[in-house]
Amino acid sequence: MTKVKLYVVLLFLGVGLQQGYGQIYKFKTSGVSVLEKNERGKWGKWSDLNLVNVLVSLDTDKSRVVIYSQIIQLFEIIEYEATEENDTDIVYSFTCKDNNGDDCTLSIITRKQQDNRKQLYINYGNRIIVYNIFNL
Repeated sequence: MTKVKLYVVLLFLGVGLQQGYGQIYKFKTSGVSVLEKNERGKWGKWSDLNLVNVLVSLDTDKSRVVIYSQIIQLFEIIEYEATEENDTDIVYSFTCKDNNGDDCTLSIITRKQQDNRKQLYINYGNRIIVYNIFNL
């Protein structure tokens, strides 16, 4: 597990997500949208993008992600997933538990063909929340 943490941190530093000496990565959000499954289990449509300006913190020392929205969202990182990369995206994923003990997957995606735009996806299986984020 320690090697996986080190690998994730080195990858973050390697792609320039954060400069500094600590292992706390800070982001700011610019918008949020939600996608939900309907009663038949089919995905609906993404909600309109709501403009939001909140801080997001990835702390690899404490193995957690915190979204400082009006109601603070705390995600305990249970497992650091392998990094995925293709021609269009770089994806860092984490298996997590939220404040309520619900399982979810957090993914930080860098869109290579969109000026390295970053997004944070929170996937609960029946709903997905996406935040547009940028480095602080």
